[in-house]
Amino acid sequence: MLVQQQSDVDELFDVKNNFFIGNYQQCINEAQKLKPSSSEVAVERDAYLYRAYIAQRKFRVVLDEISSSSPVELQPLKILADYFANPGRREAIVAELQQAINHANCDNQNFLITAATIYCHENNLEAALTLLNNANQLECLALKLTIYLKMHRVDLAKKVLKQMQERDDDATLTQLAQAWVNTSASAEKLQDVYYILQEMIDKYSLTSMMLNGQAACFIGQGKYEEAERVLQESLEKDSNNPVTLINMVVLSQHLGKTPEVSNRYLSQLKELHAEHPFVKEYSQKAMEFQRLTKQYSCT
Repeated sequence: MLVQQQSDVDELFDVKNNFFIGNYQQCINEAQKLKPSSSEVAVERDAYLYRAYIAQRKFRVVLDEISSSSPVELQPLKILADYFANPGRREAIVAELQQAINHANCDNQNFLITAATIYCHENNLEAALTLLNNANQLECLALKLTIYLKMHRVDLAKKVLKQMQERDDDATLTQLAQAWVNTSASAEKLQDVYYILQEMIDKYSLTSMMLNGQAACFIGQGKYEEAERVLQESLEKDSNNPVTLINMVVLSQHLGKTPEVSNRYLSQLKELHAEHPFVKEYSQKAMEFQRLTKQYSCT
């Protein structure tokens, strides 16, 4: 019985969990001190290690360390790092990716996540969903769920959530997915979302991801002062977090602060995260507004 219990222990639990809740540095720390019991576990550990570096925008570490001789499971992560590190190469990377999909091993979770993530950043959500259609790994399901939410298809997201709950109702990813769905479903669920996130904060650690989730709950409930307190705490943890900066821009409007306040956060966002989808869309709409203003001022 003891041997069975030991075999059921997930050696990578702390590594994965810290990655899922956005505690990327702790994920890296846990991965570096872990002594894996097999080569398979070592490869999976390295995958989360490199994904955490990518999340920290430390792309050069991944590009330097993953070589042609590295395990096939890790190769897609070099593509992902290359995509984010080199905006000028993105068109070529997407073209290469489309060719690779025809010969891809759908058991390689890192390939599925890499390709779907790139398609999402290219705003090709349909292609991402097609790629994930038959994937049943919990992470792939979570990514599929977030895509449905981005498409405002809460009904389909709920179906994916049910699949995740059937797989592992207590998993961190499933609990986070429940929070995401409830946030999008109705205002009445926002307090439940807050408690889900607070329970995870108490159980694991405080991260910008969790704080931004709680801030979204407060904003949705019209509790703007509480949202500001939480976002200030998030800024103290990571002053350059793009989601925090976006939320501060939005919150400044709700609080009726002077334009200089929101513009300050917006300028920081543009400088540090020029390729962020929010910045790109904002810039496009600003240009369109200027065009229309010029057009109608001349009539």
